[in-house]
Amino acid sequence: MIKSFRLESIATVSINEFRSYITNNVFLGKRISAFFGIKNNNNGVKLYAVLADDVTGEIFTLSSEAVTGFDSITLDCPQAHMFEREIHESTGLSITGHPSLNPVRFLNGSCGDINYYTIMGSDTHDVAVGPVHAGIIEPGHFRFQCLGEKVLHLEISLGYQHRGIENVLMNGPCKRSIHYIETAAGDTTIGHTLAYVQILEELTSTVIPLRARIIRAIMLELERLANHTGDLGALSGDIGFLPTNSYCGRIRGDFLNMTALFCGNRFGRNIIVPGGVYYDMNKDLIPDFLSRLSAAYKDVKGATKLLWNSSTVLSRFEGVGILTQKDVRSLGLIGVPARSTGMKRDIRKNFAEVDKDIYSDIEMVTNDSGDVYGRAVVRDLEINESYNFIKNKIVRLPEEEHFKSPKHILKKETLTLSLVEGWRGEICHVAITDNKGKFACYKIYDPSFHNWMGLSIAMRGEQVSDFPLCNKSFNLSYCGFDL
Repeated sequence: MIKSFRLESIATVSINEFRSYITNNVFLGKRISAFFGIKNNNNGVKLYAVLADDVTGEIFTLSSEAVTGFDSITLDCPQAHMFEREIHESTGLSITGHPSLNPVRFLNGSCGDINYYTIMGSDTHDVAVGPVHAGIIEPGHFRFQCLGEKVLHLEISLGYQHRGIENVLMNGPCKRSIHYIETAAGDTTIGHTLAYVQILEELTSTVIPLRARIIRAIMLELERLANHTGDLGALSGDIGFLPTNSYCGRIRGDFLNMTALFCGNRFGRNIIVPGGVYYDMNKDLIPDFLSRLSAAYKDVKGATKLLWNSSTVLSRFEGVGILTQKDVRSLGLIGVPARSTGMKRDIRKNFAEVDKDIYSDIEMVTNDSGDVYGRAVVRDLEINESYNFIKNKIVRLPEEEHFKSPKHILKKETLTLSLVEGWRGEICHVAITDNKGKFACYKIYDPSFHNWMGLSIAMRGEQVSDFPLCNKSFNLSYCGFDL
């Protein structure tokens, strides 16, 4: 989904009207996709909000200006909490009444220097995990406020390895820009790169050939297959169910190798470029690809059948880390955690627009349990949808070009929004161009930005020992958050 707005067409209202607009519209069912501030030449900050309506498929934008600060809307609109923290950290605006303006990415102070929420009482205690972990994952600090083994509150602190990707994109695009985007979240190369190139194509009025759009969709679903398979295996590992854990670890590699078959890279780098795809799907490779796809799909369904047929697995998955639809609406959660509560949030179906026909064969998968089991089931069912989508589309590719040379002059003074349903959920990129057609601002919102607080809420009332399982059922990105 791609949408452009001339800056002059975006209404600028008073800060009180701005706050009321966001609060009222979120109350009516919309959600915040983007909310950020840009310092202007008047020693103030221009605020922009982008709201999405999953029912109508509409996008709404609004702007305001603040000089020193504004009253927080988080208490009335909880899903604004992380956006306001980021605005405070990046612009210096004072946000009065926000419950916790702790750093998002430690831009202005020493790493880890925050005021942790504390529950008082002689029987309560803290359990601190990280930021340095024993494995290969990136740093993140998890502080549990506990009563015995029961978690009363979990505070998550990230941003220890801030890479500054958004900053280096300023005054672009340049030749390096797409390579930064490809590494925004390494396991979501296809999703983030697709969001980025859609912005460039919209800003240059480049029309993409249908063949290229279908190939992009195939690669996106292949990325979903690999990661959902890996997650189901990792969930099995967290409860010591080794058969599915072992199988899925290998099968994930099979799906990654299928990506490499077409572009030479297991994570899909270099295939999606402005104008289409760099590598076409060679007819001679398709039979081999389909054979591998069928074999891997058969294997992963066999591995998950072992999972669902085990009563001990179900007893560990069911009723753990429960989220409700109220939690999803309040926090603005997206992707698998949202769909596991029955919420119908999927960019491929709700905001398809140009690609509506491409995704007509995909059914949105939901579950209503909201627990670890529900999040695992959604992944398993989405594997079915992605497999059938790829199998059907790859043999019906239209006979046309796979690339069209894009223009290089971007529209000036324009806000462009790009949404892609990555395997974790909605990926949102927002670009604002200046009067020279260069990026005056480039914002990236990985699904993890929206969903980390969901993990915190899901852990309330759970046992500390359930954290690895609950954490893996979300499988959020550290680096995708730390941009």
